[in-house]
Amino acid sequence: MPSEEMKPVFASTELKLHQDEYTITSLPLIEKERAFKLVKSLDPFSSITLDPNEVSLIIRAEDWNLMKQNFTSYESDGPYRVITFDIVLDLNLIGYLSVVSSVLADAEVSIYAVSTYLRDHILVKASDSEKAMVVLGGLIQKYKTTH
Repeated sequence: MPSEEMKPVFASTELKLHQDEYTITSLPLIEKERAFKLVKSLDPFSSITLDPNEVSLIIRAEDWNLMKQNFTSYESDGPYRVITFDIVLDLNLIGYLSVVSSVLADAEVSIYAVSTYLRDHILVKASDSEKAMVVLGGLIQKYKTTH
């Protein structure tokens, strides 16, 4: 349940379900230069994250299918759909994704969260995307009617 402080934030949130299907891919860290080179020409939404053990890519499934032959080793999963929470969130806001995660967990929808400086996004299995939109839309509507 959102805190009182967070209810108007949810009331102001707009949801955007991206139409394309996406793939989440893990590459060995030694592939980072090749990954950056291939990903830099892609249109949004895409994400590349480096951690000490891997390069993680989130790109349209169509783009991954065209570029995966450039890599000899990878793990990939999908298809996913991206849901963007179209509201600029204060970086000091506590618990926004916790509420999102909780209501979707109650509906048995798994998420993969991605945050950028201005917005939060989640990836859900393509087969769960409509269900996730209904659940999240209900959450937002509940607070739009009370604020």
